[in-house]
Formats: sequence, C-alpha cells, structure tokens
Amino acid sequence: MSTRAGRRGEVDDGWLRAWSVADVRAAEDLLLARTPSGALMQRAAAGLAAVCAGELRARRGRVTGSRVVLLVGAGNNGGDALWAGARLARRGARVDAVRLGGAVHEQGLAALLAAGGRQAEPDDGAALLAGADLVVDGIVGLGASPGLREPAAGLVAALPPAGMPGPAVVVAVDLPSGVDPDTGETPGPHVVADVTVTFGAPKPCLLLPPAGRAAGRIELVDIGLMPSLAQQPPAVEQPTAAGVAAAWPVPGPEADKYRRGVVGVVAGSPAYTGAAVLAVGGALHAGAGMVRYVGPEHPAEQVRLHWPEAVVGSGRVQAWTLGSGVDPDAGDGQADAVRAGLASGLPCVVDAGALALLASDAGLRGALAGHHVLTPHAGELARLLTAVRGGSEVDRAEVEARPLAAARELAGATGATVLLKGATTVVVPAGGGGPVRTARQAPAWLATAGAGDVLAGILGALLAAGLVPADAAVLAADVHGRAATRASEGGPILASDVAAALPATVAALLAL
Repeated sequence: MSTRAGRRGEVDDGWLRAWSVADVRAAEDLLLARTPSGALMQRAAAGLAAVCAGELRARRGRVTGSRVVLLVGAGNNGGDALWAGARLARRGARVDAVRLGGAVHEQGLAALLAAGGRQAEPDDGAALLAGADLVVDGIVGLGASPGLREPAAGLVAALPPAGMPGPAVVVAVDLPSGVDPDTGETPGPHVVADVTVTFGAPKPCLLLPPAGRAAGRIELVDIGLMPSLAQQPPAVEQPTAAGVAAAWPVPGPEADKYRRGVVGVVAGSPAYTGAAVLAVGGALHAGAGMVRYVGPEHPAEQVRLHWPEAVVGSGRVQAWTLGSGVDPDAGDGQADAVRAGLASGLPCVVDAGALALLASDAGLRGALAGHHVLTPHAGELARLLTAVRGGSEVDRAEVEARPLAAARELAGATGATVLLKGATTVVVPAGGGGPVRTARQAPAWLATAGAGDVLAGILGALLAAGLVPADAAVLAADVHGRAATRASEGGPILASDVAAALPATVAALLAL
C-alpha cells in the first residue's frame, strides 16, 4: 500500500497536519456561515471526482466505460460521493449508488440520476462490487461510531484487499468508514482503502495507527478550512521529506566533532554483540561527530573491528543511547552503566534492556524526565504499563489496538518522551501533551532483527546534535524508514543494510 501524502491546492511546508474532529467541525461552521449553500460540498465533490478520474485513467486508460460503485450512507460523505458520481457519469462512466443509509442526500442522488447514474439496494451490492473498476466509500463520516454494522459490514468484507491486484480500486471519502476519526482505533469492521480523499485537512485517523494502514495514499482537497484551523494546534503532525530536510542538523564550516555531537552508546552484551555494532553504526552513519562505546570486552572488540572511527571507553558525551542488546541480569556492568546514563542529566535514548530495567524499578521510572526518550515496541510498552499500573496486566494486543492511548499513558506516567515503534511510529511528547508526531515511511521488510538498534543509534546522534526529543524521535523514525526503503528496493534487508544506506538517504533529502 502506498503511504505517500498528496496535497491539492496547498504548498508543502514540511508537515502534514491533522486537527481534531471538534476543531474541523468548528472551522466548517465558520466557513459555512459565509459560503453559499452547497458550495463546500461542490468543492469537495469536484476534488473527489478528479482523484477518481485519475485512478480510472491509471487503471483503464480512460473514464468512459468504467464501472463505478458508490457505497452511500446518509451523511455528507454520502452526498460528496453522489455529487462526484454525477460528474463521473457525465464523463461516460457507469455509476451505481448502493444506498446503505435510510435517507441519502436528496440533491446528490437527483444529480446522479439526472446524469445517467443508477441507484441500487444493498442486496445488489455484492454483484455490483464484483464487476467494479472503482469503489467510492461514502458510508459514514466524522460523526459515526467506529465499526460498521450490517449491511455495510458485509459489503465492505467483499471489497478487494487494498494494494493487491484486482478489479477495483477503493477510494474513501474523507476517511475510511468505520475507523475512529480522532484516535485511529479500528474496533470493528471498516473500509481499507487504496486512496483517501480528505477535505480541508487530514483527520487524525489518517496519520495514526492502526487506522492509517486503512487510508492508503492521502489526497488532500483544499476547501478553505485552513485559515480557521491554523489558529488551533494540530492533533497530529507527520513530517514530509521537505520537513525532514529542513530540520536535519547539517554541520557548518566552523563545525568540529563536539559541535556535531558526541554520542555515548551503552549497548550489547556477550550474548548480543551485534546490538553494540548496530547501535554504534546507526549513530555514525546518521552524522554523529563521534561515538564513544561503553561495554564488555567482547562486544567492544566487535565495535573496534567494524567501526575504527568509534572510541571505546568513557568520556565526554552530549547524549546517551542506552540499552540495545543489554541483559540487565548479566552481571557484566551494563545495567550500572545504563543507570549512570539515566542519571547524567543528558538526553537519553532508552531502549530494549534499559526499558526492562525501568519495568522492574519504580525508582528509575520516577526519575525520568522529558529529556529521556523511551523507544518500546508494543510488547515492551505493555510490560511498562503493567508496571506503571501496579501490576494490573496489560497485554500486547491491548497496546496494538489502542497505540495512541497506550503511548500517551506511558508519557503521562513517566514525564518522558515516548516513541512507540511499529508500522506507523507514534511519538508522544514528554508528559503526553501537545501534538503527537507520526512517521510511516518504512517498508514491511524493516521488521528484522537489529533494526531497532540502528534506530536507537540514529536517535542518539540527533539528540547529541541538539534537537529537542520529540523532533529528534520523529526524524529518526522517518529517516530510518526511508533508509530501509532505499536498502530494500522491494526485497529483504538486514539491519546493517539500513545503517549503510543512511548517508545516501540523508544526502537525497538535503538535495531536495
């Protein structure tokens, strides 16, 4: 599934931003008060029809003769779909509207019928979907509860899997029907789209897991909401390539290794020597001025062998990467080195074995602050929340179902910044407040051993360069994913391939 974001009528300022449903509705009310009746729906329908026509031309070479099925509910999204369908019908497409709501948008339906489109009942939906070139999801919108009910749920189950070769491309209107607009949760049946055409501004669910996977490519149609929305803080922000390039630390002519940033890395153990090599390699390839490695002799030998640029032993650093491949119970001194790093007052990446230490030590958790960046995957976050809740069991499935809520809870409980790793990475600023950051550039091949160690090294380099934790975390996740895409070229990769691809990835971004 493609995850690139497209914008219509808007300049890329480096961030794709989403506002809460309440803020979007308030902006819509202000705009409706000074806009002729029906004008906003026509703007939305025109943009939707343009995207649909583009998808049909890409798939069939033309709009004329294409078979389009509209899944239409009772709300405004259904009205947008009907008006867009009328435009496609006037261009020669066969358009059938399957009515899934009680009273669909009357003017939109009349326009579709006048243009030669047809209406159908749910019982006819499965047969129409089987022969469709394009399906438009206009079932429900911002006001609906997550999870679709019958008959919509049954028809959605018959849709082709998004991103797979098949007869139909699925285009969602504003958001995939059935997902939670504000949290991105997907507690029931929902549409999985190839493309989502969203109006005014993306909705949080389009940038958050797990619903972001259901959105496909995002196409933003400007309908005039931004002047009002820009007065409010966004709920979610996701950097574009331009945003990453603008924020990435680039050394000036007077730079030396200390100005570029020195990272201390406490990683690896006799059982996990590779973690030390990968974390150090991630920091070096991301642009750290120098890396100091602290660890037992065997992983230290491997660091010397792989990275003669690294310095083995303690000394002056500006940030720490702590815990990758560390066994807290090994008795090799690494647990004490992690504790010292946490207590140093310097920015710290807290990964893997360091997270295990936090889960077992309430005193360590109580000493966390905003300069600590916790980097758990879902299982590690579940164990941390179990500890935070005093032993009330939290399992991985709960975190995966509600990742934003889980990451916010941990950030609020610890005062630290939280980077929750996953197909879409979620970064919650220290304490759980402020806009959430997300990154979703990674290919599925990045789910490989050692990838998190490389990410920890990248993040340490950015913290040492002076970036604030939330910015450093989302940039590290974004570039980590882009480097994986470059290294993969569609096939399997190793974590070391990702580290090796970092310099070229950063160079390509800075050349934009």
